Amino acid sequence: MAAKGQADLLLQLDQAKTQLYHIKAVIISGMGFFTDAYDLFCISLVTKLLGRIYYQVEGSPKPGILPPNVAAAVNGVALCGTLAGQLFFGWLGDKIGRKSVYGITLMLMMISSIGSGLSFGSSPKAVMATLCFFRFWLGFGIGGDYPLSATIMAEYSNKKTRGAFIAAVFAMQGFGILAGGIVAMAVSATFGAVYKTPAYSVDPIGSTGPQADYVWRTILMLGALPAALTYYSRMKMPETPRYTALVAKNAEKASQDMSKVMGMEVESQKEIGEEKVIDKRNSFGLLSREFLRRHGLHLLGTASTWFLLDIAYYSQNLFQKDIFSAVGWLPRANTMSAMEELFKIARAQFLIALCGTVPGYWVTVFLIDHIGRFTIQLVGFFFMTVFMFVLAIPYHHWTLKENNIGFIVIYGLTFFFANFGPNSTTFIVPAEIFPARFRSTCHGISAAAGKAGAIIGSFGFLYAAQNQDKSKVDPGYPAGIGMKNALMVLGMVNVFGFLLTFLVPEPKGRSLEEVSGENEEVDRAHPTGAEATSV
Repeated sequence: MAAKGQADLLLQLDQAKTQLYHIKAVIISGMGFFTDAYDLFCISLVTKLLGRIYYQVEGSPKPGILPPNVAAAVNGVALCGTLAGQLFFGWLGDKIGRKSVYGITLMLMMISSIGSGLSFGSSPKAVMATLCFFRFWLGFGIGGDYPLSATIMAEYSNKKTRGAFIAAVFAMQGFGILAGGIVAMAVSATFGAVYKTPAYSVDPIGSTGPQADYVWRTILMLGALPAALTYYSRMKMPETPRYTALVAKNAEKASQDMSKVMGMEVESQKEIGEEKVIDKRNSFGLLSREFLRRHGLHLLGTASTWFLLDIAYYSQNLFQKDIFSAVGWLPRANTMSAMEELFKIARAQFLIALCGTVPGYWVTVFLIDHIGRFTIQLVGFFFMTVFMFVLAIPYHHWTLKENNIGFIVIYGLTFFFANFGPNSTTFIVPAEIFPARFRSTCHGISAAAGKAGAIIGSFGFLYAAQNQDKSKVDPGYPAGIGMKNALMVLGMVNVFGFLLTFLVPEPKGRSLEEVSGENEEVDRAHPTGAEATSV
């Protein structure tokens, strides 16, 4: 049972007006996602360059590419780190508080971004091993930011605009993608202008040039900059009032923190004795039958939809360059120098992000508190399914040169509806529907399920998209099911995501305590119109 002072505190949070602090919190909390997107964008570019630098086969008619196992490791190891970080920091955020571990994640990102660029060794194997080591810890830090940032933003927001604020934190990924594209294009164009190199077909060795080794290192290390710029601000953020009041049971401290950061006059609540009164119905543990009864299906819904979404999303995202090449939107690698190839891949991915990915994030921000999370997720999965099948069924049609632009437009629309859809909502909802003492943990579990899907998408698509004709596959790969069939599989994955969305409740317009069933007394004492909303 919530004490009266605690109930008043939560009500004030739910009814607070949007203030400057909320905007600052979005930027500070969003830097982890900026770094995440920047790294994801850049590593898909860097892999092409690493192949040319470290795995060039003398006399080969095509530039070197990373062997399958190395490509899978470089692309996938950060995802493995992210999965581990989501589980560990999600649990830790509930155990000792969100603020206590929030700076650690950002510090890990900074150190690991710089370490990735300083990867050392006298052989390709040694360089790849040290790169993978630092990328794992980069992922570990990024993973911690998922549950912590979502939970912090949810617990500071009012119920009217909570969805938009959490979505805005996640939408920082969009700026990370654009920054990655700008940096990659700027660095490759600068090096290309200063150190002019011929196309691979003209001079296989000279087309890469010794300076190329500095290019990928510079791009990766610049990822530490945004994290460094917000580290001090993050360390100054106080613990969320909801955690302090509901988990730490210190409403007086929660009142003081609210007054300090939100410019609100909050009466200090001293609840000596009263705060010890706990409703036993709401004191169950994470592994209890009661949790399973109340939230088991919700956790299954958030975890499974995020898992399925990321299979499709990461398959598309990490291997855009392969899809662009397959439909002829990019020139053949042997007609370009290393810097030219890097620039053109970065430009292609930047345009897709600018026209499809980023608008989807911000349409979600503007509409989520009006039409709800449930509707956005259903619409997103539906159109992702439709567009995947539109690409897959007449796939040969899209490979013809005159139809390349049509392919890119539809491909961009799948990204738009991923972000104005499940890529945003699967991040938002787990931060809203679970009790405060499990919120970070359950978000971490849901996010880790998503990253498991991302690992399957990354590794699986790498092999599955290979040509069915063994003579046409990339060196070192077995024959796959082909791009057409791979896109068909991704379409079916989206169908299952659509169906499992029905397990997830709608938190729009409801307090965190109401939607989680955590604080029934608050709702009895302060009834609202939102109580009529059905879960």
